[in-house]
Amino acid sequence: MKTASLATFKYNFRAPGSQVEGPIRFAIGQAVPGMVLVGRSRRGICAIFLGEHAKDLRDQLATAFPRTELQADQATLQRELGQVIGFIDKDSSEGVIDLDIGGTEFEQNVWQALCGIPAGRTRSYGDVARDLGVPEAVRAVAGACAANVLAIAIPCHRVVRRDGSISGYRWGMERKRALLEAEAARSVMERPE
Repeated sequence: MKTASLATFKYNFRAPGSQVEGPIRFAIGQAVPGMVLVGRSRRGICAIFLGEHAKDLRDQLATAFPRTELQADQATLQRELGQVIGFIDKDSSEGVIDLDIGGTEFEQNVWQALCGIPAGRTRSYGDVARDLGVPEAVRAVAGACAANVLAIAIPCHRVVRRDGSISGYRWGMERKRALLEAEAARSVMERPE
């Protein structure tokens, strides 16, 4: 398992193709861009979903992990849920959030590249493909973004079309636009004069 760490997240990548160690316990809360579901495996947060309705979030989790037992656990996961909501709403978290990340080798490479895109900035799918040394893999990069189950933590919302326009986002294009606008506003406020 490869591990990388940024200030807020500790990225623990499972061996490509390996399954999550269940059961997955989950909790649901409210953040500025909507409801948030946090799913935790034995190794860390393995799912962060955004949506409008708790049932839809549970359905997303069941679809993403069809062979894994799911357990609602609001009480035990309050700290992790609070950390994720704090990061989403304020770009800060109390303590490090351990992530448990699956996917294919290519998906993991894309996701690691996305984590290098600074908040308030964007890259095109083609830019990411070129950075990975596979400029012909633009559609595969888009597919990896669509396969991401860790909203915000793996910032696929920072990837846009070549012309800068916003394209598909698993959790809705309006939400993607709002996330990008909020990050851009925060990064302007944080720049020294």
